[in-house]
Amino acid sequence: MHIVKSKFKSAAGKVYETILLRESYREGKTVKKRTVGNLSNCTPEEIAAIELALKHKGNLQALTSCSGATMQEGLSVGGVWVIYQMAKRLGIVDALGNSREGQLALWQVVARVLEQGSRLSAVRLAETYAIAPVIDLQKGFNEEDLYKNLLWLCQSQASIEDRLFTKSFCKKPPHLFLYDVTSSYLEGEKNELADWGYNRDKKKGKKQIVIGLLSSADGTPVSTEVFKGNTQDTSTFHAQIKKAKERFKCEKVTFVGDRGMIKSGQIENLQEQGFHYITAMTKAQIETLMKKV
Repeated sequence: MHIVKSKFKSAAGKVYETILLRESYREGKTVKKRTVGNLSNCTPEEIAAIELALKHKGNLQALTSCSGATMQEGLSVGGVWVIYQMAKRLGIVDALGNSREGQLALWQVVARVLEQGSRLSAVRLAETYAIAPVIDLQKGFNEEDLYKNLLWLCQSQASIEDRLFTKSFCKKPPHLFLYDVTSSYLEGEKNELADWGYNRDKKKGKKQIVIGLLSSADGTPVSTEVFKGNTQDTSTFHAQIKKAKERFKCEKVTFVGDRGMIKSGQIENLQEQGFHYITAMTKAQIETLMKKV
């Protein structure tokens, strides 16, 4: 393969140059030539580069030396970008806002998905991921900043949940809520909500907190709430009825909960608000019903 340059003059006397990339090939005993490409529109620098490459086509490494080149690993971007895009679609990015506290909270969400570590782990993780260009979190932060950010999250929880609720349900409240509670034990001793209670973790000698989760019929989280560790399941239920009525402006709602959650007191409260419920029956209730049948 080689480059052929030819010049010709037009009838008007103007000189033109044609630059063709050609190759030789054999057809039987005859050697023929054919045009591979027209390079007439290439710049002189590009033509020179092609000629140099053809000259050294058997050893292209001779064209350059990599002995002085060094490699450096950049910040990881894939994981944080994917989670950010998911958070954006779900409305989490808008719900948290673009303030520094909102961006720190968003990073805590992303870091928790990437690696389920501590606040210190989230700080170290930020050193390996490109969070500045993705989350726009330009200024550095430390472990104390993230703990302070949790206080901001606590104070802003209701407004964040309200924005997520509007995003998820397009101002049309769901007609069915699922509600349940769990508990989590604590190692520390200074938590004002920590207390002795029914320990689902089976950790003896550990105080705990009770956590309630309200979700829609498809499992979309609507609200979460933390109660003192000695709070009974039924005592957490009234707050959910009030929340659905006053904050989320629901008028026709059916609550689904287990039989330890929805009892006579809770049923009365639901009926006062015009709400309905679905729950399991106790053995005694089943026996009473069977006698009536």
